[in-house]
Amino acid sequence: MLNIDLHCHSTISDGLLTPTQLVARAAMRGVKTLALTDHDDVAGLDEAHHAAAAENITLINGVEISVSWRGRTIHIVGLGIDPEYPSLVQGLTTIRSGRAERAREMAAQLDKCGIHGSLEGAYKYVGERRLIGRLHFARFLVEYGHAKDIKSVFKKFLVKGKPGYTAHEWADLGDAIRWICGSGGTAVIAHPARYQLGKNVLDDFLHEFRQLGGTAIEVITASHTPEQALLFARHAQNMDFLASCGSDYHGSGESYFDLGQLPDLPVGCTPVWHDWAVPYE
Repeated sequence: MLNIDLHCHSTISDGLLTPTQLVARAAMRGVKTLALTDHDDVAGLDEAHHAAAAENITLINGVEISVSWRGRTIHIVGLGIDPEYPSLVQGLTTIRSGRAERAREMAAQLDKCGIHGSLEGAYKYVGERRLIGRLHFARFLVEYGHAKDIKSVFKKFLVKGKPGYTAHEWADLGDAIRWICGSGGTAVIAHPARYQLGKNVLDDFLHEFRQLGGTAIEVITASHTPEQALLFARHAQNMDFLASCGSDYHGSGESYFDLGQLPDLPVGCTPVWHDWAVPYE
């Protein structure tokens, strides 16, 4: 197994573990290089670096930026970023400012179908109130018996056409890529199969991402089947993208893969870390 994981979340966004606890679990699971990629915030990186130094883990500065593209929400991971880069800091601040408004609208939609108290219930699970998101609502819905588990929530609620869904305008794709690349980082398409883009739309997206300066794509990630991993490995090779891997770990019971559990990248992929001066084998 690879001992590198380039996509995971702490309590700064919607993970269940603090940055320190997350790093400790990664160390216990044999991970040697870890990227903390919280949604739209970098506030956990300092704590994670301190913990990683104690655990002899290489910590990569990361973030997962929420983007709107053709009416869809897409996530772009930034790896090796400078968390103090002014344009990135301002961009993430702007994104976060819209989360509270979206949360109120989600709660209002759930109220309409007879599920009350969801906003207060979701905030119980939030480490940083400015970063409330769908997963916090999902935990509330499971706690109060509206769904049996987190996976079930996203089949019955909070997605397009279901109760609790609210459309929201996130960052522009080009802006997100410029913030990442301008800070010295690498822009990576997170879990591309999750967006369920048809072939033509996917081709459009991949080409636009490339034209705007994006250079990498997640091939191995928790929500990809083995077949999807091979598909996106071919896309990476055909478009000269670097290939990334990450568990998208949020916590026990909420993630398909644990830290340190990732399979190898398919043969023929160029890893996003191929020229990094960090241990990964």
